[in-house]
Formats: sequence, structure tokens, C-alpha cells
Amino acid sequence: MDRSTVKDPIIAYRDIPYKRLESQQKFHDSESRFKGFSGPIGSGKSQALVQQAIKLCMKNPGRTGLLGAPTFQMLRDATQKPLFETLEQAGLCFSFNKSEGAVQLQESRSTILLRSLDEYEHLRGTNLAWFGVDELSYTHEAAWLRLEGRLRDRRAPHLCGFAAWTPKGFDWVYRRFIQDQSGSYEVIRAKPFENTHLLEAVPDFYERLRKTYDPLFFEQEVLGEYINQSGGKVYRNFLRSTHLRPCEIDAGKPLLWALDFNVNPMCSIIAQIDGGKALVLNEIELADATTEQACEEFSGLYKQYLRNIRIYGDASGSNSHSTGSSDYEIIQKFFKSRFGLTPVQRVPQKNPLIRDRVSLLNAKLLNMDGETNLFVDPKCKGLIADFEELSYKEGSMIPDKEKDSKRSHLSDALGYLLWQEFRSAPIEPEKVRIF
Repeated sequence: MDRSTVKDPIIAYRDIPYKRLESQQKFHDSESRFKGFSGPIGSGKSQALVQQAIKLCMKNPGRTGLLGAPTFQMLRDATQKPLFETLEQAGLCFSFNKSEGAVQLQESRSTILLRSLDEYEHLRGTNLAWFGVDELSYTHEAAWLRLEGRLRDRRAPHLCGFAAWTPKGFDWVYRRFIQDQSGSYEVIRAKPFENTHLLEAVPDFYERLRKTYDPLFFEQEVLGEYINQSGGKVYRNFLRSTHLRPCEIDAGKPLLWALDFNVNPMCSIIAQIDGGKALVLNEIELADATTEQACEEFSGLYKQYLRNIRIYGDASGSNSHSTGSSDYEIIQKFFKSRFGLTPVQRVPQKNPLIRDRVSLLNAKLLNMDGETNLFVDPKCKGLIADFEELSYKEGSMIPDKEKDSKRSHLSDALGYLLWQEFRSAPIEPEKVRIF
């Protein structure tokens, strides 16, 4: 079909190849002023979001809409990328002004503003024909309310605000779209395992998640259920009777040293991996210590094992200090100058989301299949205290570090190590596109 001859922009939209799942079809068919797509991971939420954005561009030719995400990083990686891919595969010509964060569609003469919603006061003053929000459950309610107030383009024939999200407990999204929904709100809930396109491309997708998710997180992320995870213990699966046992060093395996670069205390854990099991051998807590002092303590305890060590920790340790060196550079210089060694470093470019890191640690304590794959030596009293005492702030999924400044650092260090060693391999996005 020669798109240059198309007069009706809605007809152009209908020519976009898109094998809709049942829940996606219901979402697109909804005529509600505000509508949501709630579902587990792998249910096609991102594709539904960008397809809805394109549809509204065609139904509101010449008008302006907005696609937003909780943070700039999520906007760039999880929202902008599938939007551009969908436009390109559909053969729709567009231009992108990066400095203004604006996409111009040639056929409909419509504009899509791409915006991070973490600074939501900047949303004032924009008149919109439509708006869409990715990962709404990680977005401030105030941002959504600001966008509702911007939905007032009098020349737009089809005003609509929409969003996609994975459930995150009984939060404001649940209250607004499910519990207290009015006639102008509607939510479509995707069914677990509905996405046959994903299963055809990656048959073991859900089986891999059973190993890396604990039962409660699996219920939320994979089954798409709304459950209360806030306000309770962070490491809910820890039991002394199950997880404490003496852990001895195996000289034939690498010694793993994971750090959390807190000044007071400077915390680190020492561990090894035996098959799929993580064994925490020891912990180090130093008051008002430097990174070099932590190296002194660690090397003094494990001098005979230094030729086979691996370093893990917080990604922020790669940032340079006023001295010009980062924490990880200090570690490398220490071992090079003292022992002539260059330890392997397994450090992420950016830290995982707290919820993902915590979920993986909980899954090592007890996964969906009922397996325990994390054991701790009883002498690790600080780590045990983290497991037993660290709780979420009331009504949130944010660990409460204010209650006790000593808590969370050791479990954070362990979490960074587990993330590098045991997280599921990412799925390539193009494998699950629905065209």
C-alpha cells in the first residue's frame, strides 16, 4: 500500500501489523477517558502502550500527546526504544528532536513529547490531546494528576489518558483504577501466561523466573496479582533454623568479596558459590574506615587465598573521589602494589532496582520451587540482624534505613554479589515484539 496516498490517518493506523493478544485488544477497544493495562511481566504492556500512543496520534491529527515514564533511564530504555522500533517496523515516517524530547509523525502531523515524570512540576502549562505513562506503579500520583489537568486540548477529537503497569501492592494505582474507579476509569488486566508470542520465542521464560523469584514476588510479577508487600520484613524468607550453618572455605573455589561503600560502618561480606548455592563465610564491619583500610582487613584475614578472589559491590564505587580515584581503583592499586595481583571485578555499570535485588536475595533464601540456595555462617551476626530486623517503611516498598543506621549495608553487599552471579539472563527485546 502506498502510504503517501492515504487521506484518513486512522486508516494508516489500521495498516500497522500488530498481532493483538486478547487483553491488548480489550485495552485498545476501551473508550474510557482514563484507562489502564495491568499485567504481569511479559504480558505485552509496553507494546500495548506504544500502539495506543500511535493510535491516538492518528485519531488526533496535528495535535500533541505525551509519553512518560517514572525516570529518564526508564523512558529511554523501556518506552522510547519500543516506540521507535514500532514506528520503523510499521513504515511510519517520523523525526526526533532530541534536545526537545519531541517526536514528529509525518502522516498525522502529530507530536509526541517524551518526558520523565520524576520532576512532575515541569508538566504544568502543556495542553495535551492524550498522554500515556509506562510503569505507572513506579510513578508519583502527583505526576498523574498533573497530566490529568493537562488533558484539555479543545481541538482534539479524542481525549484520553492511559497507562501500563505491573501490580505493586495496594498502592494509589490500585485505589484509583481498581478499588475506587469511577465511570471515567477502566482497567484491563492481562492474564498470566497469555502471551503466546513470548512463549514461542522463549519457551523457558517463566521457568527461569521460578528459580530467581520467591513465592510472593512470583505471585505479583508473574501472576499479576495485587498483594501487600509493604510495611513488613524485607527479607521475609529468612529462618535461623534453615539458613544458618557453619561454612568453611573451599581452597579450590574463588573467594568472593562484596562491599558496600558506607563510611560508618564500612561493610563487606565474604562468600563462595557451590553449584547454585551461595555460602556466606564471614563479614567485615569497620567503623569510620576507608576503602584501603577495608583492603588491609580483608587481606590480613585471607592472605593465602588472594590469588583467586573476585570483587563485587555497589556501582557507585566506580565514581571518583576528591583524590581522583574511585573505590574500585583504590582496591586494584592496593592488591597490585602489595601483592602484585589484579583481582577480577564483577561490578555492574548501574545498580539493579532495589526491589529486584531484594527479590533475588529472597529467592535464594526460598524460591518458587521451595528450594533453599543461601546459607550463612552463624558468626555473621550483622548480616543475620539485617535479615531479621530490616523492614520496609510503612506503606511502601522502600527499606527503612533510618530506624537503625547500621542495618542494610551487609545485606546490600550480598545482594550486589547475588545479582551479578544469579540474575536471569535478559531477554532480547526484539524476540518478544508482537508483529
